[in-house]
Amino acid sequence: MSPHLRLITCVVAFLFLRLIIIDLTTAHTCYPREAAAAAANGSSSCPPFTSPPSFPFASTPGCGHPSFQIQCSSPHSIISINNFSFDLLRHEPNSTSLLLSPRLLTQAPCSTSIPNRSIDLSGSPFRFSDTSCSRLSLLGPCEPLSNCSRCSWECEVHNSPVRLLAGCGAKSQNVSEQGCHVDILGYLHGYLELGIQVEWDGNDDPYFSSCNDCQAKNGVCGFNSSDPRKPFLCFRTQTQFSASWISGDGRSRIVIFCTIFIFSCVVVVVGVVTLILRFKGLQSSKSEEDPTTLFLHRHRSANLLPPVFTYEELEASTNRFDPRNKIGDGGFGSVYIGRLSDERTVAVKKLHRQQAMAAAASTKAFCNEILILSSINHPNLVKLHGYCSDSRGLVLVYDYVANGTLADHLHGSKSLERKKSLTWKVRLEMALQTAMALEYLHFSVEPAIVHRDITSSNIFVEKDMRIKVGDFGLSRLLVSSSSSSSGYVWTGPQGTPGYLDPEYYKSFKLTEKSDVYSFGVVLFELISGMKAVDLNRDKREVSLADMVVSKIQVGSLHQVMDPILVLEGGEAIRTVNAMAELAFRCVAADKDDRPDARELVDELKRIHSRTRGNG
Repeated sequence: MSPHLRLITCVVAFLFLRLIIIDLTTAHTCYPREAAAAAANGSSSCPPFTSPPSFPFASTPGCGHPSFQIQCSSPHSIISINNFSFDLLRHEPNSTSLLLSPRLLTQAPCSTSIPNRSIDLSGSPFRFSDTSCSRLSLLGPCEPLSNCSRCSWECEVHNSPVRLLAGCGAKSQNVSEQGCHVDILGYLHGYLELGIQVEWDGNDDPYFSSCNDCQAKNGVCGFNSSDPRKPFLCFRTQTQFSASWISGDGRSRIVIFCTIFIFSCVVVVVGVVTLILRFKGLQSSKSEEDPTTLFLHRHRSANLLPPVFTYEELEASTNRFDPRNKIGDGGFGSVYIGRLSDERTVAVKKLHRQQAMAAAASTKAFCNEILILSSINHPNLVKLHGYCSDSRGLVLVYDYVANGTLADHLHGSKSLERKKSLTWKVRLEMALQTAMALEYLHFSVEPAIVHRDITSSNIFVEKDMRIKVGDFGLSRLLVSSSSSSSGYVWTGPQGTPGYLDPEYYKSFKLTEKSDVYSFGVVLFELISGMKAVDLNRDKREVSLADMVVSKIQVGSLHQVMDPILVLEGGEAIRTVNAMAELAFRCVAADKDDRPDARELVDELKRIHSRTRGNG
């Protein structure tokens, strides 16, 4: 923008502000200024929420759902249900479950470790999860208490621990095969401290349906706290516009206002057009000199490449790569959740600075992932939506898969729920979908692609428990050597410990069978629920593959089988054995003894049909 144009803009802006006083006020009962400021800063003093709680939760009286009122405190916020106060230990975003620990403000007369009555959620939207109930229903005392005259409630809970949670008694199970517990009350104390999982269902709750209608009209959900019935209220956003300067003989002022307004618009439009043209010119010159763009265009036509994002777009979508938006961190880079200008939610992976600022090797690896992902399309593979090559960082934009990774469900933050979510049929379906993704990479793409890092951490789980394989940072095109028809490339071994093909590690020859070995380790994880590498195990069993293979060889697979699968019994046990045999073949020392991806799919479909047919 020229100096003259800049001066005119400043004068117009000054006159505009002198003539107009605009009072815009936005207020409603359920969104005080403090909450608005906290939302703007992305902060919250209401753990475990990392931002101001949204419906149905609320910390302001009369807001949200009356059963979800929270008293913010540290280290845990407090929620009250049926006159019981609980510490709110955990709530996953978009989840309908809570992990609660009762606050023992009043104790049983003879014990300081348990409440003085049964914890009852009846009449509230909450219910105890099946997992919480089953843990108590499987618990039995070694010896019943004989003297119950003074401490009758403590005696009842000791003899029947499931009585501690009202409504769980109907789900009690036979504990004869589970053994007994000597210190029931001590166990219950620890059980309550770790937290009870409760769930709710908004489908039959009038507050939730009313809130959907309210939010559709840009309202805020709450209730009348002064009415004992606590009826639902929809608080409307009020906007007040005052232009008090237009008064008296305001006709002349209106003419002046319109003239200045039109002139201001013209100046702003001219300035914006000038900036856009200048910005495009700078971007064009940058792209011509950018080595990443030059490399990509030499290897693929521009119209076949994914869209290019500006660094500013991706920075804005992640709130300047805010650590609170980080959802993953690895050797290649950090992954953030981002929301694009078109409202799409995506995963944004930014290379670590030391890698992004490195020379040609890092740029080539970055381009390699773009070239590979832009050439594939499969429902069980993560999709690349675009990229950004900028002096401030190299960034990739992928599908956002909202339900974590398979590793999270087996070993991490979601592992406590795996009895409910990771049934044997679900695990078998995940194995089949992963095998189908490998079959596509190895047989449907020319040249074939070797992923090189098939791990449970790179298998992402959708909300419906379907999977997508991601993270192609180490992938390679399998271009056969002219002197060999065996289909391999010479390359330095790279991958994740515990999943790395030992033959590839020794020979430096990368083939599709290296992916098959890694897949076999993932199958062992699905069968055992154990980590691929665990330094806390005996040194001969640090590697999961070594441990499970040794058990299979002596017919003791049951010793490493996930106890959750053992409880399923029946056909599940037989098909677990079939999958274990397949995994055993996958991790064979000689790659020629391993099945290929097509055989994996065929065999898993046979196992899957047996399970489906019997269940």
